[in-house]
Amino acid sequence: MVNPEFDIRPSVLVGDTADVSLQRTLTVLRNEGLNPTVTVEFFPSHPGIFCGIKEVKLLLAKILPEVGVEVWAIDEGEKMEKEDVAIRIKAPYSSFGLYDTAICGTLSSSSNWATAASLCVEAANGIPVICTGAKYVHPIISSILDYASIVGGCLASSTILGSRLSGLTPSGDMPHSLPLLFGDTLKAMQAFDKHIPVDVPRIALVDTFKDEAEESIAVATLLRERLRGVRLDTPISRGGVTSSLVHEVRSRLDQSGFKHVEIFVSGGLNPSRIIDFVQTNSAVNTFSVGSYIANFSNINFSSEIHEIDGRPISKRGTLPGIKINPKLGQIM
Repeated sequence: MVNPEFDIRPSVLVGDTADVSLQRTLTVLRNEGLNPTVTVEFFPSHPGIFCGIKEVKLLLAKILPEVGVEVWAIDEGEKMEKEDVAIRIKAPYSSFGLYDTAICGTLSSSSNWATAASLCVEAANGIPVICTGAKYVHPIISSILDYASIVGGCLASSTILGSRLSGLTPSGDMPHSLPLLFGDTLKAMQAFDKHIPVDVPRIALVDTFKDEAEESIAVATLLRERLRGVRLDTPISRGGVTSSLVHEVRSRLDQSGFKHVEIFVSGGLNPSRIIDFVQTNSAVNTFSVGSYIANFSNINFSSEIHEIDGRPISKRGTLPGIKINPKLGQIM
């Protein structure tokens, strides 16, 4: 993966996105002339895939002083355990205390998305998984969602900016709106083939108007070898995409001489449903997962001060002094 070019927004740098209690803490310390060097450790509430450190490092590079600073972290994409230290920052408190909200938020969101993607990829057992969850989050963070899904093991993601962060080409075929606007799936696919660059795979959505197998044969007959695959996105109101439906479409395609046409499955997928397809040996070539990745929220990051000017300290309920994690490596 290329080094992503994250955008640290001015509102983050000036502290407008921080909890106001942190702003007030800095005001008090500034007026009292206090600015000790502290060691703060960040840790997750649950195990998962660590993600967000590259974005956090970019933020820290903008706010921390050039000397007297140490930052340790585990690697992007590393497996992390519950309450293990994932980042340790040693620096004057006033230089980074205001950004605790941003750091915890970045790590929480990104690690949740990466973890959800990883669970889907593990369930798919070698079948590619694509993240299509952008429409379930605010557009400002959709690219981060896509980036995190790639860290978690997805083969590709759907947005242009998110794919750019990952150094990949965005993946996607057509929404239901295209055949609806044309009034016919074949006309929509014919226009798609006419106007979209040839390096974009031709994948037809085949559940808009007619039987999935019928539309699959029709578009395969129209495009022949130019058709990469068909996508099944049958709504729950019609029973959803099932193993038997995939089997029927695969069989009818094969019988009609279209063995090269792949089958893409989407629509409410999660690890449990993916496992069902895998265990029944369904002929799925790619899974597209959206809401499960976008809405996953099992992991929360928190932070604690464990040293002040080299002296071990902590709040009640935790032990003073730094916690050892052999996965940590110094990054600043």
